[in-house]
Amino acid sequence: MESTDVLVIGSGIAGLCAAIEAARTGVTVAVASAGKTMSGSSFFPGTWGLGLIGPVDEDDEQDLIDTIQTVGGGVADPELVQTFVHGIPQAIQWLEQDLGVELQRPQSAESAQQKQFIPCFDHKTRMWRGLTRKPLEDACTAQIELLGIRLFPRHELIDLVEDANGKIVGAVLYDRANEHLVPMAAKATIIAAGGTGGLFERSLTSADVLSSSQAIALAHGATLTNIEFMQMMPGFIEPKRNLVFNEKTWRYVHVDQPVDIADDKLDDLLEQRSGYGPFTSRLASRAIDLVIDQAGAEGLALHYDFPREDVPEFVQTFATWLQDEHGIAPTDEMRVAMYAHAANGGIKIDKTAFTGVEGLYACGEATGGMHGADRIGGLSSANGIVFGRIAGASAALAAQKEPEAAPKADIALPQYGIATTDAERLTRSLKHTMSTHCMISRTETGLSEALHELEGLKTEATTLSTQKAQDSEVAALARLQSQIQLAQEMVKAMRARTESLGSHYRAD
Repeated sequence: MESTDVLVIGSGIAGLCAAIEAARTGVTVAVASAGKTMSGSSFFPGTWGLGLIGPVDEDDEQDLIDTIQTVGGGVADPELVQTFVHGIPQAIQWLEQDLGVELQRPQSAESAQQKQFIPCFDHKTRMWRGLTRKPLEDACTAQIELLGIRLFPRHELIDLVEDANGKIVGAVLYDRANEHLVPMAAKATIIAAGGTGGLFERSLTSADVLSSSQAIALAHGATLTNIEFMQMMPGFIEPKRNLVFNEKTWRYVHVDQPVDIADDKLDDLLEQRSGYGPFTSRLASRAIDLVIDQAGAEGLALHYDFPREDVPEFVQTFATWLQDEHGIAPTDEMRVAMYAHAANGGIKIDKTAFTGVEGLYACGEATGGMHGADRIGGLSSANGIVFGRIAGASAALAAQKEPEAAPKADIALPQYGIATTDAERLTRSLKHTMSTHCMISRTETGLSEALHELEGLKTEATTLSTQKAQDSEVAALARLQSQIQLAQEMVKAMRARTESLGSHYRAD
């Protein structure tokens, strides 16, 4: 049986920061990820890079704290917000100086003040950094090798393991390459496996974000918070799917099909829509997103009309990325649809990244509380770094307090499974249910129907399950059951919140 001091589930920016921070204390660290190492939303190829924002100085910290609370509709955890904001400057310094990650900056002080650098939903420019994949990958690779962090790519979390006292003492992983279950003993475990986008048909994240870890944590005593606040984001359907639509470019859009918005209002709404990326119910420009949503899977037809001169730096960078990386010219005809994007809610943690379950910590998009109903742009990656480091330090400290060797108790492997073809069919049905009833327009009727359909899928999965199944079938059943459970919890939370708030919109 494999064993380690600290086990990290997930290898996006949060998981890798946690692993590096833990390993620097001298404990042994293993990182398991459902996809390749360095995956998930942090390394999603459908975006040009990650924005990273923070307070300009100490005086700006309180303003950012207050703004997060305001933008979050009052549902963000005040203690987490304070811990978060105070930790951003140190996190950026750690990233640049300790890890050697080269971050992008505005080309000049003048361009840094351009409105295009104002983060989504914010009211002013902040300290802005651009975090691109290659420098981050290079720096993390060097640290992994230097610190001797063991990597388990394509190893999916199937279940957590408790001892007799309810303490988490390891996990059951599924080796997706070799199709067998792998028990892993650990003194402390960190969940950093991403958000809930994997429950939808269209998602602006990679396929290895399975959206099962939150339900696994829930089954072992953790709590979920703010999970109704799922960000929905416009993305390209044509000429290429699964690409993020840059919100700063909305002011340059010409809509190429009739929409239920008066012509004299459309330009003003597009200008307002240029101020933020994900959908929000708070602003009149929600009409743009509702039109896109109504267009369905085919998307809304549009094209860009960029000015010949004075294109802002931020916009030009995006246009260049589209052209160079994906062969899309600004003059091309395009279609845009709504995608599931980032989760603002997830596993509830405290300021030490502790879940309330002994031996279990969490960080990154798998968690909730540090944002709220809406999230300021550039804070998702900052969240991963800040709370990733905190989770790594907390888990390492917990591991150091344990006996010399990792627990060696026998880990019983699950036995029940389901045919993979049945699991795939039921998963498609789950995603269709969530995409039909839980994207933007949510109603009591639709949410009730979603719960009914999910309960039916749960019953069918149980009926189709068999004992003494192959490991691949065991993994398929465990994944499906966790996804159904998380979907049910999300829909219940959406149903309970009868008023519109931020990313949660009740059409009724």
